[in-house]
This record gives sequence, structure tokens and C-alpha cells, in this order.
Amino acid sequence: MIRVVVADDQDLVRGGFAMILDAQPDIDVVAEAADGAEAVAAARTHAPDVILLDIRMPGMDGIEATRRICADTTTRVLILTTFDADDLVYEALSAGATGFLLKDVRRDALAEAVRTVAAGDSLLAPTVTRRLITDHISRPSSRPAADALAQLTTRERETLGHIARGLSNAEIAGAMTLSEHTVKTHVSNILTKLGLRDRVQAVMAAYESGLVVANR
Repeated sequence: MIRVVVADDQDLVRGGFAMILDAQPDIDVVAEAADGAEAVAAARTHAPDVILLDIRMPGMDGIEATRRICADTTTRVLILTTFDADDLVYEALSAGATGFLLKDVRRDALAEAVRTVAAGDSLLAPTVTRRLITDHISRPSSRPAADALAQLTTRERETLGHIARGLSNAEIAGAMTLSEHTVKTHVSNILTKLGLRDRVQAVMAAYESGLVVANR
């Protein structure tokens, strides 16, 4: 059973998401939170697998809440956002969020997103990923050395390229004619060698290093 906390300052939004998720046979909403401070407390008290967290809330916002949750717990943070909050999404990802969803997400996609994050994968909404990456790589302080990928093998570099293009492990396996187990090994090696937390950071590293070029 996937344990979830839903945090949003709007009662109807929070209640709606909680109802949709609680109706799933494999998901249990263990708590709700109306602001960032409550979200942090709920994460510490209930130790959920995933917390669905609004990026804009009164008092402690979603960014600071994400930073504290990721520092103090093993809970994975899935950010809820809108089209006009890409800059905040960047900050949330830097704070440790696993990914983000737009608030108008379909109910079936919402449940699947929670399952994806709970399974250890990262999630980036494709409608805002390009703007996010463009913003990220334009920040000088975040740009790594161009030779950061030199320690990767040819296969690992190819795998990283596929990750940056949004392919799942199964899709990468098909594209490279490998087993999923081998792909998982490549992904693990990439994260370890580059000192990355997850696939979100791997995507950023691929663009930062020039391995993949954003289409603007």
C-alpha cells in the first residue's frame, strides 16, 4: 500500500485529490495538510511514501517545506503547480522534489504519477519541462564542467541521453536492445558516478553538459 499525504491550502483541491487517491486500491491517504508547516509535520509524523505538495501555500511555502521534508525524511515530494510557476518549480527541484504535476492533471494520471514516484522514478510534466530546463541551464552557478560525463562509459552516456529525452527503462531497453536489468544497472552507475540524486538531476546534467541540446 502506498502511503500518501496531500498538502494544498485550497480545501476543495486538497479534498478532491485526497478522494481520488483514496479510492485507489493500492493508495492510502494518511493525512492532509493546509500549509507548508502542516505538510512538514505530517511527513514527520506519518512517514508517507509520497507527499503531494502545492508549491504556493501561506506561511511556509512549498519550496521550504520540500527542503525540510527531503532533509528530515525519506518521503518523496511530488509538487503541484500551474503554468505560471516554472521558476518556483526549479527551486523546488533544487530543494529535493522528485518531480511535478500540473494542477489540472487527469484523475487517472494523478494516481499513476503517485505510483511512479513511489516506485522510485521521477516525474516531469512535459508541458513545462522545456521551459524548466532552459531556465536551469541559463544559470551560471548551476553549470558543471563540460567534461563531467567523461567518467561514463559509451553505453552509460547513451543511456543518459535517452533518460533526458524522457524514455522509461523499458523504452531505453528496446532502443538499445538491452535487458531492463542492464538498463537499471546503467542508470544506477550514472547516478553514482555523477553524484546525482535521481533521474530529474540526470536530465539536468545531460542538458548542462551539452549531451542533449534543448529545442527552443
